Amino acid sequence: MTAGRGWCRLGPDPRIARWAKAARRAAPVAAPEDWRAGGTWDLGLDALPNDAAGHVRGVAFPWDALPLTSVPLHAAQVSTVLPGYPRPDGDAGAHRWRLTRDGAHLDGVPAEGEGRRRHIREPHAWILGLPLTDCDPGASPLVVWEGSHKVLRTGLLQALAPHPPATWSDIDITEAYSAARARVFATCARVEVPARPGEALLVHRLMLHGVAPWAEGATAPAAGRQIAYLRPLLTSVADWLVAD
Repeated sequence: MTAGRGWCRLGPDPRIARWAKAARRAAPVAAPEDWRAGGTWDLGLDALPNDAAGHVRGVAFPWDALPLTSVPLHAAQVSTVLPGYPRPDGDAGAHRWRLTRDGAHLDGVPAEGEGRRRHIREPHAWILGLPLTDCDPGASPLVVWEGSHKVLRTGLLQALAPHPPATWSDIDITEAYSAARARVFATCARVEVPARPGEALLVHRLMLHGVAPWAEGATAPAAGRQIAYLRPLLTSVADWLVAD
């Protein structure tokens, strides 16, 4: 991975393409109640029936085409976006965030409860996106803020420094996260990262990222823009925040 940018595009590679083809065929159709953003986005958590080795429909996961060490994998997320994303869905704040900030977020630190407080819940090793459908570049591509992993790491470490590392998952990081995110918007370049089946997007686990609104005139297959995402968990919050 490019250390400064925090992300890289890999491929195209026939091994990745074979896996993507099998994953596309195995991806389930989302239930009507699962669609968000006015019926234009399905989060698709744990949707793909791959095994812990990453195999899907008898096709091996393309570890040998990736600069990654083989680790046990969870069922991949299948993020699906349809033309018109994002449409209003009754949550004006979330809709505005998707329109103006691409729904920017850091994985693993969800907003919880009525107070929308944040803790480090899911420390993961990396983010790998594998496109499943061939779409126009403007069909709601992944968005990253280059170098944001450095800004977020600095801000969160400063907030957690007074506490023993073993307790970091218990510490409320809401204000530190919001302040670091604001610095990212002010100092880091926003980059849209379209990709096609056969390519892979490797993103640093601490990178701020999101999904661009669907560009006018952009086309995609009937299934929409689909990307399978994998984020294997680490055992330590300290490793998530401190290790490269």
